[in-house]
Amino acid sequence: MPALVSRIVLAALACVATLLPAATQAQDFPTRPLTLICPWPAGGSTDTHLRQFAKIAAKHLGQPIVVENKPGFGGMLGPSQMAANAKPDGYTLSQLPYGAYRLPYMQKVDWDPIKDFTYIIGLTGYTFGIVVKKDSPFQTFNDFLAYAKANPGKLSYSSTGNGTSPHLLVEEVAAKAGVQLLHIPYKGNADSTQALMGGHVMAQSDATGWARFVESGEFRLLVTFGEQRAKWGAPTAKELGLDVVSISPYGIVGPKGMDPKIVKTLHDAFKKTLDDPEHLAVLKQFDQVYWYKNSEDYAKWAAETLVGEKATIERLGLQAK
Repeated sequence: MPALVSRIVLAALACVATLLPAATQAQDFPTRPLTLICPWPAGGSTDTHLRQFAKIAAKHLGQPIVVENKPGFGGMLGPSQMAANAKPDGYTLSQLPYGAYRLPYMQKVDWDPIKDFTYIIGLTGYTFGIVVKKDSPFQTFNDFLAYAKANPGKLSYSSTGNGTSPHLLVEEVAAKAGVQLLHIPYKGNADSTQALMGGHVMAQSDATGWARFVESGEFRLLVTFGEQRAKWGAPTAKELGLDVVSISPYGIVGPKGMDPKIVKTLHDAFKKTLDDPEHLAVLKQFDQVYWYKNSEDYAKWAAETLVGEKATIERLGLQAK
């Protein structure tokens, strides 16, 4: 019996020794710089926001946060690669776009938007709008729709990719208005904006990456999709009789299996960042909403949204065949 007891004690001590490094890591976290994946090209509105967020968060977290751009696949290339390859140690995180809850219904994917991510914090949502160049014949959104009705499939617009909110918002508008448009998808805001500036498309649907061009007079904002008018003054789709409203909320996630203590450390630092006056000024600059969700509420919202978006994809006829 003494020998058996001795073996049991030794086994227990071995288990404790195995757990100690992980416990110590969680207690000391973070001890080195973090990586935050931006799944959109550099220079766009999300990239600009996340870089400012990371800069402010560094002072609350005590370590630098490096923003890494990984655009593609409707904003899901970066998050899906993180989910597949990153260690759940809290040092690699990603923005998770709204398309995560739509793409699984539109095509085959090798990731699960609920099971493959650890939800850390909900942050904000976009102001979306449709813009044209200053020399465009479309002075109003009614002009835009009138041309589309008279020229089915010929009015081209750029977006940040198939299944993204800028794409589906316009498709919903087209369905409600009874028009057919020509969608040209790009990897992100910067590419989409360049397409409009270069005359490759007639309009652009996007978040506020177009803001500085509207403010400089290079672009004309025809419509936005919030509950109320944005600071640039264009009418909302709702005002024009089209019941289409969206802010496309997003937050920060990590790979599945993260230690709850590390999640709490990140959440608490990011909540301080969200409420930091310097960050609130960034949200105001882009007219983005304050959309705080703690880790539990963010995960619950994600599960509910995944269920709800199935109906949206089916209504627009975009489900996988």
